[in-house]
Amino acid sequence: MKLTYSARFIPALLAAVAGIHSAAAQTPQANVYFGMGTSTDSSAGRVIDTFNTGNPYTTPKLAGLFSDLGASVMLTRHYGVGGDISWRTSSAAYAGLSYRPLFYNIDGVYTPVKTKRFEPELRLGLGGTRIGYSIRQSNCDAFAGCSTSNQFVESSNHFQVHGAAAARFYVTNHAFIRPAFDLRYVNNFYQFGSNWVPQYSVGIGWSFGRGE
Repeated sequence: MKLTYSARFIPALLAAVAGIHSAAAQTPQANVYFGMGTSTDSSAGRVIDTFNTGNPYTTPKLAGLFSDLGASVMLTRHYGVGGDISWRTSSAAYAGLSYRPLFYNIDGVYTPVKTKRFEPELRLGLGGTRIGYSIRQSNCDAFAGCSTSNQFVESSNHFQVHGAAAARFYVTNHAFIRPAFDLRYVNNFYQFGSNWVPQYSVGIGWSFGRGE
């Protein structure tokens, strides 16, 4: 693929962030954040002869470095809505192919308490999961030399239910550090060993309209 998942989804979320900034004048608070972490799942233990060569591959577990980009708008002091996109930062091997997963969701957000330096956050919502597959190909010629490219093969899409617990620790009135635990139930996630996919991440963010 010419564009990575992050390249295609980040502009849309940044546009939403611009709208959130504008909306902050009418709402108590709006938050944006970017984080890094990992999502995990066990191997399904499937054996696939992808290229019909008689040399099958065993499917891997889900792991690796993930990026996380999200935003929320608090419609009242304690209740709001939010969205989140999480993607593996690089491709990994899957049965002879390369794969990259992407998770996205829209949530209801509940903040039970608010202090000057601490705001816990609970989320529950719905979304989807997309796994894109590609194959790495190398080509050489006498004029251009050798080059390697990833050729898109196909994708698999799944419905997911998302829940999360996070906390915003404020280092200033607006800037915060955000550790988070996300848990996703991905329907029919047969590529891996379980439909349950936990994610652990730490991010940094900014709150608009807080205390103004």
